[in-house]
Amino acid sequence: MKSPPRLFIDQPLAEDQEIKLDREASHYVVNVMRRRVGDPLRLFDGQSGEWLARLTQVGRKAVQVRTETQSRAFAMVPDLTLLFAPVKKSRSEFIVEKATELGVRTLQSVQTRRTIAKPLRDERLALIVREAAEQTERLDLPKILASAPLKEVLQNWDAERVLIFCDEAGEDADQPWGGEHGRALPMLESLQRDPPGQKAAILIGPEGGFTPEERASLRACAFVRPVTLGPRILRADTAAVAALSLWQAVGGDWIALK
Repeated sequence: MKSPPRLFIDQPLAEDQEIKLDREASHYVVNVMRRRVGDPLRLFDGQSGEWLARLTQVGRKAVQVRTETQSRAFAMVPDLTLLFAPVKKSRSEFIVEKATELGVRTLQSVQTRRTIAKPLRDERLALIVREAAEQTERLDLPKILASAPLKEVLQNWDAERVLIFCDEAGEDADQPWGGEHGRALPMLESLQRDPPGQKAAILIGPEGGFTPEERASLRACAFVRPVTLGPRILRADTAAVAALSLWQAVGGDWIALK
């Protein structure tokens, strides 16, 4: 038997609570999933775990459900932030969706010198993270911070959070990090030096990469750790998935923290 449909509800949930579904959720439950009065649903609100509920009313004007019992206790995802420069719309949407699926707690787009694409609209971001969280059994939604220039983000950074800078090969041969000889430490090797549970952030640049000036500014920050994702130059969306997967496998919730 298939699992009951799972919905995010943007209000605090509790036992024996009557809830009126919005138009989009109502359409999904009644017209897409073909559920009827008495059928079970699963609800989560991002703060109190997951709740078993049942449809109590299905009509043109209202679709209502009533919570019964808590089926899963709330648990936070690891403290990981993803910073990414906006790229083509479809690829930015892919990054946000996969970051949500892979358990990122916070998302923020950053503007760099070579950023051309505009940030996604807030409404679109909210829809993507909600649907991804519903599908992947997350109990929370990622926090979405306002887009900001990279320089501003660095100036306001919490120095206790390591910033993992995914750096392609350096471009300036006059700098110690320039050219092929200046590649950063492999990301897996770098992560294995950290204690499990270390709060961190991952920075993914635009398709054109970072400028030499941006790279120098990043490497000058004590909290920044340059890493490489291998000998090939990856697209931004590929790099995001690769970096997040490595972090989760080494220091995230893919392992049992001691």
